[in-house]
Amino acid sequence: MLQQLDIADSVRREVAPRTAQKYKSELGQFMTPSSVARFMAGMFPPSTVLTCRLLDAGAGVGALSCAFLDRWLAGGFGFKTVEATAYEVDEKLRAHLKQHLAAYSKVKAEVIAGDYIELATAEGLLNRGYTHAILNPPYKKINSRSAHRLALRSVGIETVNLYSAFVALAVGEAALGGQIVAIIPRSFCNGPYYRPFRDFILERAAIRHIHLFDSRNKAFKDDEVLQENIIIRLERGGQQGPVTVTTSTDDSFFDLISHDHPFDRIVFPDDPERFIHVPTTTEKSTIELSPAVRYSLADLGIKVSTGPVVDFRLKEHLRDMPEEGAVPLIYPGHLGITRTAWPVPGLKKPNAIMRNVETEKWLYPNGFYCAVRRFSSKEEKRRVVASVVDPAVFGDHNMLGFENHLNLLHENKHGLPELLVRGLAVFLNMTAVDESFRRFNGHTQVNATDLKLMKYPSREALIKLGKWAKQHSEITQEMIDEQFWKLTT
Repeated sequence: MLQQLDIADSVRREVAPRTAQKYKSELGQFMTPSSVARFMAGMFPPSTVLTCRLLDAGAGVGALSCAFLDRWLAGGFGFKTVEATAYEVDEKLRAHLKQHLAAYSKVKAEVIAGDYIELATAEGLLNRGYTHAILNPPYKKINSRSAHRLALRSVGIETVNLYSAFVALAVGEAALGGQIVAIIPRSFCNGPYYRPFRDFILERAAIRHIHLFDSRNKAFKDDEVLQENIIIRLERGGQQGPVTVTTSTDDSFFDLISHDHPFDRIVFPDDPERFIHVPTTTEKSTIELSPAVRYSLADLGIKVSTGPVVDFRLKEHLRDMPEEGAVPLIYPGHLGITRTAWPVPGLKKPNAIMRNVETEKWLYPNGFYCAVRRFSSKEEKRRVVASVVDPAVFGDHNMLGFENHLNLLHENKHGLPELLVRGLAVFLNMTAVDESFRRFNGHTQVNATDLKLMKYPSREALIKLGKWAKQHSEITQEMIDEQFWKLTT
């Protein structure tokens, strides 16, 4: 028999291609395929409640609610009755949503037209007694001065994206023991911007289950989404215990693998940032296991900062090529793993910045620095890409500008010893480091905070790596990875 979810999915496939990409982007709208909806509905544990109160915020055409209700009708839950509340801001989708929910004669369904954030915060954040919430929230940044941000702030939620706002509100509105299942970008797992959101969630709920897709672009392939997504199940007011982590290549779930992990492998007890790691095996990573890799940058006397030159803010001071009164401006395009090239004609980026009263405070003295790209392209195999900034390349220039797409390892805004820099670059370019980093970083950005929280070899070990690197004019990935095993044995 055709389930209501299948009907909703056929409408999704018909509606989604006809909706302009710009319109979808304005709403942060990505519709849930039936395979993902069915999997999410299956993540809810058995329940003893007699009346299920279901929330679906940002419901679209209703795929998630339909998957949940289809499971109930098939005997997957023991509820006697279900009350479903679905919010949808898009009038075009809302007509389909009403139609799909109306097909469930046993369900008391309410479709609310309007902005979930606006409506949920209007009376303060109230426990509305939802026993279950199933969400594919919109994905869009929230401006710091926007009405959304102010409304969220009024109920104690500080966050930078609609998706995290929806999840925080759902947790706040859930009854004790309420189960929340959401498919969301993995970006909240780390980085300073999502720290208040992580705190909000971890203080009010237990993480029970995380599902990770190995392939970045398969969960929402019809909408061409390249953001790495996870599905997470939270329990409102639950006591934190082990976390189930499942993985599959894509949304067919044909190769599902499941492991249980103690919570201290998900959120490290000594991590003040409360990064959420998603280990994919029960074994610890080689970096975690290595006694040689146990120092912080602070232990090593090294600081890390984001490149201070934001080019569009200093546009009038930028120069395509060096000229009198200008100093080198360094972009990722000037840097390779072992060598620096400057200037680079035809780079499509300025090679220099004028040194004057307005730019002086953004400049660093010429010296050896280790630079790490903040962004990698979605196609790149590596997330962490480190380079040596060699002062000799810049001739007589005694000051340098570092553009904002770089992170810089330095000593109080001055250069570091050459061999230490070369050793840092070798270490950060090791495959084991990249694999370890990917466990908690689900997007293509590498923040200065991420680098600050990583563990490193001792200063002596890094200098030894630097000596090795200086002896070779060409260094391959295989050679770098071989040094890791020498370092750790």
